[in-house]
Amino acid sequence: MTDLGPRPRTLPIAPTAAPARRNLPLAAESRPIDQRWRPIYAVWEITLRCDLACRHCGSRAGRERPDELSTDEALDLVRQMAALGTKEVTIIGGEAYLRDDWTRIAQEIRARGMDCTMTTGGRGLTYEKAVAARDAGIRSVSVSVDGLEATHDALRGVQGSFRAAFEAMANLKRAGVGFSANSQFGRRSVREMPEVFDLLSAAGIHSWQTQITVAMGRAADEPKLLLEPFQMLEVMAMLARLKPVADARRVRIWPGNNIGYFGPYETLLRGTLPRGHMASCGAGRSTLGIEADGTIKGCPSLPTTEYAGGNIRDTTLEAIWERSAPLRFTRDRTVEDLWGHCRDCYYNDTCRAGCSWTTHVLLGRPGNNPYCHHRALELLRKGRRERVELRQAAPGEPFDHGLFEIVEEDWPAAELAQAQQLAETGEGWLEASA
Repeated sequence: MTDLGPRPRTLPIAPTAAPARRNLPLAAESRPIDQRWRPIYAVWEITLRCDLACRHCGSRAGRERPDELSTDEALDLVRQMAALGTKEVTIIGGEAYLRDDWTRIAQEIRARGMDCTMTTGGRGLTYEKAVAARDAGIRSVSVSVDGLEATHDALRGVQGSFRAAFEAMANLKRAGVGFSANSQFGRRSVREMPEVFDLLSAAGIHSWQTQITVAMGRAADEPKLLLEPFQMLEVMAMLARLKPVADARRVRIWPGNNIGYFGPYETLLRGTLPRGHMASCGAGRSTLGIEADGTIKGCPSLPTTEYAGGNIRDTTLEAIWERSAPLRFTRDRTVEDLWGHCRDCYYNDTCRAGCSWTTHVLLGRPGNNPYCHHRALELLRKGRRERVELRQAAPGEPFDHGLFEIVEEDWPAAELAQAQQLAETGEGWLEASA
């Protein structure tokens, strides 16, 4: 399943981002709930410049932003994060190492007592850069691998990017830097993932973060890259099959925030979490997202237009964190904000529709998440399933999205028995689904 076809677009591959929105409104005062939550984990896009052209890139990375922070501004932001209680900062892009002062930023993060990690596509992560990362105090680097070689190269838009990613891991290993991998599960890559995991574990990863491709940015231009919601049946069964293999190899499988939601494998895959299962969206409660121009969001993946809370060039990080409405939304969310199947779900108050990013960019607002294993199983018991169909194209800007519609339908007779067997045994694939 590696033939992804031509890119069905006329939009530029790498648009120039608009200047940051400035002087956004803040509440007059912070509340006790705003002071109680702190951004323990921050993900910081230090540049939007990138050396890949990924078909599933939500930020449409490629060109640097026209107003990215200076070194002094970036270092001051590091100090503000430390003062606000941040414990770990992951630097990303675009591609983080394309910013000249990336190691200086990492050094300051470490000097302020925070862990520093990095996520990379790995195309240009040479041994010299791996040594620089080590010397700057970067604790671990996550390398993106999204399929076997032909699929990965087609998705990443650069021939040879698969081999470059594995060379990057070899360089990190040689330099003594811990490394993990992250993989997006899409319609064309999902069945390759067991083989991908074998290659990654042989390369020496300590962890494997798994997530689904989300309908944002370039991925919204190509709906055929997206999983159908009913394919969560095969995604979760596959991860459950791989978990004991990973344990034997001492590799941690780390399901991302948009995978799972209270199916029968939740304890197996998330039993080591404080609650032993998935929790609701942590954007603006425990996580912080930063764009290269100083824009602050509750999560790095959220669309900028709807979730920009302020800019550090205008006020302090603490003021934005505590007094910005776009960062308060999960602190104030209740079951009454949910809709569709999520509103009446048994787990509604615990889950609160899971990942806000996944649902907002799909449907234009959070609160109803079709990419849920529990939901897919409940529908299957009724002989029903859900698909998504594009209704409005994305405009072609960084962090943009289109609008999709959830289509609920009967399972085709030829596939229903196969889906039921998969749900009961955890074995097999939905052969007709992809």
